[in-house]
Amino acid sequence: MPNQKPSEVAAFIVSRDRAFKPIVALAGPPPLRRRAAAVDLRFPSLVRSITHQLLATSAATTIHGRVVEACGGVVNVDTIIATGPEKLRDAGLNRTKAQAMVQLAHDVRDTRVNLARHGRMSDDDIVLDVASVRGIGPWTAQMYLISTMSRPDVWPIGDYGVRVGWSLLHGLEETISEKDLKVAGEPFAGVRTSVAWYCWEAIRWAKAAK
Repeated sequence: MPNQKPSEVAAFIVSRDRAFKPIVALAGPPPLRRRAAAVDLRFPSLVRSITHQLLATSAATTIHGRVVEACGGVVNVDTIIATGPEKLRDAGLNRTKAQAMVQLAHDVRDTRVNLARHGRMSDDDIVLDVASVRGIGPWTAQMYLISTMSRPDVWPIGDYGVRVGWSLLHGLEETISEKDLKVAGEPFAGVRTSVAWYCWEAIRWAKAAK
């Protein structure tokens, strides 16, 4: 659905599934998805996504702040390599994440992972490229696609928040499985990033109502 306004995306989602009508009314249109970020923003965004993998937002934000501090205030390929895995672990990362960050830095420096090409690559190819680094999984790549590459049709079925939000919106007694969520997202092809955003918003609004 190219060049659609956020309000049109919201209307399309509700037309596909009326369960989204209440959250659309509360949260409004989804964020406008702009074109891919500058190349020099892509690496620090991936580092941030690595930090956040499998962590609560508040804890991940704290740890990422320490990572930035360990890198002298600037996260880029050179500062991650210079900092090294041990100092990154001292910042609060586990061994796998620290090693993944350093390996990513080496792979980007040597263009085994070519961030400059990502703007011309498909979503699936970007996921394969990023996840070729040991310790980086599909979730990290998908968050990068959403937050930095601004891709409109990312469906992160492995994200627990998306699963919980979907289940809240549909009044499910148990959290939907990844397998079932994958199928449930098919009618929204083209705008699934915005569907995921509404699932996250459902959790935020549910917490605010307590």
